[in-house]
Amino acid sequence: MSHDRTRSGFKDRTRVADARERLLAAAAPHGRTETVPLTAADGRAVADATTAPTPVPGYDRAAMDGWAVRAEDTFGASARSPAVLFTEDDEVAPEGAVRVHTGSELPPGADAVVKIEEAERVPRSGTAGSSGEGTDPRDEIGEEVEVFDAVAEGENVGPTGEDVAEGQTLYEPPHRLRPSDLGLLKSVGIDEVEVADRPRVSVIPTGEELVQADPDPGEVIETNGLTVSRLAERWGGDATYRDIVTDDEDALRGAVERDLDHDVVVTTGGSSVGERDLIPEVVDEIGEVLVHGVALKPGHPVALGVVEGTPVVMLPGYPVACIVNAVQFLRPVIREIGSLPHDTHPTRRAILSRKVSSEPGVRTFARVTLDPIDGRGADTDGAGDAARDGDGPAFEATPTRASGSGMLSSVALADGWVVVPESREGLDAGEAVDVDLWEVSE
Repeated sequence: MSHDRTRSGFKDRTRVADARERLLAAAAPHGRTETVPLTAADGRAVADATTAPTPVPGYDRAAMDGWAVRAEDTFGASARSPAVLFTEDDEVAPEGAVRVHTGSELPPGADAVVKIEEAERVPRSGTAGSSGEGTDPRDEIGEEVEVFDAVAEGENVGPTGEDVAEGQTLYEPPHRLRPSDLGLLKSVGIDEVEVADRPRVSVIPTGEELVQADPDPGEVIETNGLTVSRLAERWGGDATYRDIVTDDEDALRGAVERDLDHDVVVTTGGSSVGERDLIPEVVDEIGEVLVHGVALKPGHPVALGVVEGTPVVMLPGYPVACIVNAVQFLRPVIREIGSLPHDTHPTRRAILSRKVSSEPGVRTFARVTLDPIDGRGADTDGAGDAARDGDGPAFEATPTRASGSGMLSSVALADGWVVVPESREGLDAGEAVDVDLWEVSE
């Protein structure tokens, strides 16, 4: 699209879904993979189907503390008429029993386990200690086991492969590995895994007023680049946080072109239509601006483009607008390029404490805090749930008083945001809503 920053405002703003679709159409999975040890695989997307080379457990094992037996030797056993078995050391012969513990390998000859509470070891009464011809050598052990309940074949036994079968498919792309997954992989004998490379993300803060510390009057401490680069890392990217670039076309062009070897280039600031908002024009000169201006609040002056096949996300300079747009556009493009699942944010169901206003045709993100209702709510940093007792949402959502897109604290001190769709003119007090806990999502 031909870009003209002299236009008055944004007369035509693209809907969020359409803008995201255009950006993702310009992106593609990079296809790069690497093999990493399990200790470095947390959060990485598997690059190929992962199967179990060995079963877990690798042997039949006792599922209870007790006695390993042949099931047929316990048939008819009861409290009044117990089955009497010989104690043995390591192999179960007919009418024999071996003491086992939970998880221990089932001894040869056994096919069931009698629970410890269903049996009793007693001194052997018979010919213990005798040495005449034909004496059963088990008499020398001097003890026997009375079994008070019959067991069936396989009872209280964990068979080979009960947890994981040999050759079982465990994970397929684009599954993102979790700590529990790593434990499972290790249990089947896997110590390294092939994963998709993390997308390389260049984050370039722009603005002649920005400094990293000790601002003079008229200067502003740079926060957007730091925030966005850390979000990119959390979302599965490998972020490079660049130095500040001033509002100069040549400097901006050089910064973008320098990083075209990255999978995504992100700029913060200078994305609107003012005299110092130069980055959309620069991108359009060396590539193509796909979208400039989105029906989203806060943060409609976002621009999306592509240069030599590299997606460029141009985020607004106001901190809240920058974060909102990063969540809506940078996160999905990182997921797409890195072959990561396009999962949704965890949510909490809540009741609005007061009205939220919204412009028709614009998707609005209202920052809210969450408070438990009558002590029913629990921690607010987990996945969403409705009421725990079936009586409705367990939280009350209160819109923050600060609504400006430059108020970073209104995001940092909020628990999440409520999305007002384009089709609504606000939300009413008392309405049940879903609160996106976007910052606890990965």
